[in-house]
Amino acid sequence: MKEEKIYSPASGYIALFIVLLMIIIPVLGVIFAKMIFLTIFILFGLFGIAGFVIVNPNESSVLVLFGAYKGTIKKNGFFWVNPFFTKTRISLRARNLDSEPIKVNDKVGNPIMIGVVLVWKVENTYKAAFDVDDYSHFVDIQSEAAVRKLGGHYPYDNFDDEEAEITLRSGGEEVNHVLEEELRERLEIAGINVMEARIAYLAYASEIAGAMLRRQQATAIVAARFKIVEGAVSMVEMALDQLKDKKLIELDQEQKATMVSNLMVVLCSDKDASPVINTGTLHH
Repeated sequence: MKEEKIYSPASGYIALFIVLLMIIIPVLGVIFAKMIFLTIFILFGLFGIAGFVIVNPNESSVLVLFGAYKGTIKKNGFFWVNPFFTKTRISLRARNLDSEPIKVNDKVGNPIMIGVVLVWKVENTYKAAFDVDDYSHFVDIQSEAAVRKLGGHYPYDNFDDEEAEITLRSGGEEVNHVLEEELRERLEIAGINVMEARIAYLAYASEIAGAMLRRQQATAIVAARFKIVEGAVSMVEMALDQLKDKKLIELDQEQKATMVSNLMVVLCSDKDASPVINTGTLHH
């Protein structure tokens, strides 16, 4: 199984002192005592300089010796390792990905635009270094693939799928949770920890945005009219009941129908009513 190993390097300060001794003392010996054989120590000292490595906070250094993984330095500081080691720096800091909105088809086939914000960081340096070619590019590609899959699982809203309980527009935390789990599963191969993923942009594609806007407006108007009519019927019913209970006037069926018609026109009209004063009888 591919596992990350923590490597414990030697102190860089002690190694620096030793390397300086291996260079300075032989140089003095060659200059003043003409001991040419000390040149080999100078060469070893110069070669030892290649073993120094600095690891900054929230960074790591992956060590490879002739193709064999030897471990990862995760603690920060100044260290010395085998000069033959190949050292690869990998940042452990949290990173943001604010993707450009991409066009996808939702569950019912409507073209929509989705953009996401992803917060991620490298957790397993072995997988990030060796299981994928470029882990940053891998995050970009897999994020787009996850967004396309998410768009195909849910409708934008429930206009075309009235039975849908969860939609992209109203799903909220549940949709974001599904997106996080999908990304976590996809990026685990690269040793990436998904800290947070959210839909940052959601809209209909430009070719249908106008039509869908008119549809939403029509739906809102119908819903408003339904509430107005429902309220008007209640008010008319209440008016007839109170006239009957208080016995203010006796109305036959025709008069009741006329009264109901007039009240419904007044209550449901989107303009102010213009009353007509009748100075004659009720029938004229």
